[in-house]
Amino acid sequence: MTTYSLRRRLLLWLLLATAVLGLIALFDTWREALRTAQSVSDRVLFGSALAIAERVSLDETGSLEVDIPYSSLEMLTSTAQDKVFYRVDGPVGTFLTGYPDLAVIGASAGGVSFADGVHDGIPIRSATLAREISTGATSIPFAVTVAESTRARSALARAILIRSALRLALLVSGVAVLVWVAVTLALRPLERLGEAISDRSPDDLHPVSTSTPQEVKPLVLAINQFMERLKTALDGLRNFTGNASHQLRTALSVVRTQLALIDRSPGKTETAAASDKAKAALERAERVLSHLLVLARVDASASAAVLAPVDVAAVAKEVTAEMVPEAISRNIDLGYEGCGHAVVVADAVLLAEALRNFVTNAITYAGSGAVVTVRVERNADRIVLAVEDNGPGLSDAQMLGAAELGRGAPRPSPQLAKGESNGMGLGLAVAVEIAKLFKSTLRLERPSSGTGLLASIAFEDPAK
Repeated sequence: MTTYSLRRRLLLWLLLATAVLGLIALFDTWREALRTAQSVSDRVLFGSALAIAERVSLDETGSLEVDIPYSSLEMLTSTAQDKVFYRVDGPVGTFLTGYPDLAVIGASAGGVSFADGVHDGIPIRSATLAREISTGATSIPFAVTVAESTRARSALARAILIRSALRLALLVSGVAVLVWVAVTLALRPLERLGEAISDRSPDDLHPVSTSTPQEVKPLVLAINQFMERLKTALDGLRNFTGNASHQLRTALSVVRTQLALIDRSPGKTETAAASDKAKAALERAERVLSHLLVLARVDASASAAVLAPVDVAAVAKEVTAEMVPEAISRNIDLGYEGCGHAVVVADAVLLAEALRNFVTNAITYAGSGAVVTVRVERNADRIVLAVEDNGPGLSDAQMLGAAELGRGAPRPSPQLAKGESNGMGLGLAVAVEIAKLFKSTLRLERPSSGTGLLASIAFEDPAK
């Protein structure tokens, strides 16, 4: 089974999430830095263009002239050694002064326009300011265009980005330390839980009571439920093993005793009686072994999940027909009634074994002249397989013990622990385990007539 470190995985995901968010923040910072640098550059360009526009005037002939204030261009210089370009144009595209190949941006009268471009292979940012000068009678339009290379703007954006990246790196480092400490502290309850379970003895299946966070409570609840189920299973296994071993020892002791009696028997009558008792004891031991093998098959079926649709009515008819000769030999009226076809989810062999146990008990203990009926019927959304007899039934104490065992109680009452002598014992234990495997409900009760015993297994109807 592949193992991994929960601490490492939590740290990895948290740090990856922090790094991704940091990169997103860094990208946003870069864009904001570019906008800030461009905003600063645009304000300087506008101020420079406005300073030049204020020095445009009319000469004696009424033509435009401009006295370039070089101080307005000096404000564009920077440590990044930006290059500065300018031009002034009169009406109808008349070039007055500056760089004639510098591109002019269209601007509305009295407005200013900005644009990025290239001049002599150098990336630039330019601003064009459109103004008018009055002659008294008319107004003469002109435009001032100022541009500078973008080195200073890029340098400013890089400086902002680098400082932001350094701060972010420090932040991520701090977060990594905090996350490591937080994850370590958060996982300590799991470590304490593991220590509390590992320090227990194998026989200690009591619920875990270690203090744990709210998020771990479902895990602790699942562990406690598993321990409870394991305790129930182990108690049932111990009880069943003790019951089975007791019955095997009893049967073998009877065989040994009868064999000894046969050796000392003075006549054929005594020898035959001892032989019959030995045979009966061997048959009882054989039944116990058969039940043990069936339980082994139940365990295998539970782990392999071999359940499939089975016609319970067909199984019931087949088992009833199989048991008729034995019923006749004991003067028992055995018959079947009910549905002709009813499908449930089960295992056909195990279902037949459970029914065979019910019928065998009924034939064995109902008494000569009794009536035993195997019945399959639909009841609401359930399909019920039942075996009813009109024999002496069970005492109140035995019925109580049977009800407990039918509900899967880990320790059957002493009245039922005696085994086959009361018609229950291992046969009922086998039927209980089979019913659990089928997720069905097993019940032992008195029939409506008030005499005898009604044993039934109720299945969910797959058709509903």
